Amino acid sequence: MCERCGYDSAKWMGKCPSCGQWNTFKEVRLGKGVTVAEATVRSSVTATPISAITASEEARIDLGDGELNRVLGGGLVRGSLVLLGGEPGIGKSTLILQTILRLNSHKVLYVSGEESAHQIKLRADRLGTGADHLLLCETRLEQIIEEARRVQPEVMVIDSIQTISTETVESSAGSLSQVRECATRLLAFAKSLNIAVFLIGHITKEGTLAGPKVLEHIVDAVLQFEGDQHHLYRILRSIKNRFGSTAEMGIYEMRGDGLREVTNPSELLLSEYEEGMSGTAVACAIEGVRPLLIETQALVSSAAYGTPQRTATGFDTKRLNMLLAVLEKRVGFKLMQKDVFLNIAGGLRVTDPGIDLSVIAAVLSSNVDTGIGQGVCVTGEVGLSGEIRPVSRIEQRISEAQKLGFSQILIPQNNMTGLDPSRFKIRITPVRRVEEALRKLFRE
Repeated sequence: MCERCGYDSAKWMGKCPSCGQWNTFKEVRLGKGVTVAEATVRSSVTATPISAITASEEARIDLGDGELNRVLGGGLVRGSLVLLGGEPGIGKSTLILQTILRLNSHKVLYVSGEESAHQIKLRADRLGTGADHLLLCETRLEQIIEEARRVQPEVMVIDSIQTISTETVESSAGSLSQVRECATRLLAFAKSLNIAVFLIGHITKEGTLAGPKVLEHIVDAVLQFEGDQHHLYRILRSIKNRFGSTAEMGIYEMRGDGLREVTNPSELLLSEYEEGMSGTAVACAIEGVRPLLIETQALVSSAAYGTPQRTATGFDTKRLNMLLAVLEKRVGFKLMQKDVFLNIAGGLRVTDPGIDLSVIAAVLSSNVDTGIGQGVCVTGEVGLSGEIRPVSRIEQRISEAQKLGFSQILIPQNNMTGLDPSRFKIRITPVRRVEEALRKLFRE
């Protein structure tokens, strides 16, 4: 089986025909027992009409963490298998440990294959006193499952899945076959006893979860913990979730006593924003169901070399090139021989197209070295013909800008349909095209 993409073959191959990588095929020995064909023949399960199945809401466990609850879709579902991945030292173990310390009414078993009991005790003391849960330092899967059956926990944490091994597979811990077999058996164990299981996973050099295709297909939810170790803020994203939306995002601040939830990220992201400076614009974006006011920073300068640079941090570089082409073709500003650098302040990575207008405004502001009017924020998607297209959840965006004290917001004209401006105290300015928006921004 290919360790990179999960492609399997009956014989060894030097080059994987799926991902094209060399020397990634490893032999996987199947465990002794019933084959897949025999299991299919022995199965007595019969098909059931969908109308005869009764559906009900999944039983969820409140983790006492608003950010983590929202990313999971409202709490931790009983009997689910959740994978939490992130770079080394980003705070994965800290997040899970401080979360289970709050679960006073639920029995938790914390299994550590990387750290000793003394190390975990020191971290727990640093995070503060909490519930007195069970701790097991073990790497053999059979012993872990046997102990879990004995203590019957409601939540179990495996830190980390790459350190766990089973005797039925003849390979070292962390190999593709070990990870797949251990995750599969843990999934069956979680479903049979209705125990919620957290798996903590490592990140490869390419920035993806180790054993990505194998683990992502097995688990119910995949959460990724992102952030720069040199910055205070951490972002929790949902890559896969069978029980909720994958568009949610949680923000944390790293402190000496653990991770703190950021309940109002707009104030945090705009803490160092100074009005009147050229090259900055405030955009109102939506991440999941949460509105965020973020600062878009741009720097335009003469190209020092023959080919101008286009660099974006936290924003898609290809979309930046498209917006620069719109600015040059539809508005008439020549940026061919100039370097353009774009940065989303706070270390966020934003995919909402509603910040297109703020990107164009920040680039033009830096190009002419003129600041945007005070108390103004913008939102809108920019099309190739220079039109400003409508965005989703416009009322939430306007309310967020009003709450943070902005006096004016530019929105797409088509978003005015069904909108009552008298409900808001902020001045709402509808615009149809990019050139119209730029005139209103720099004239006022």
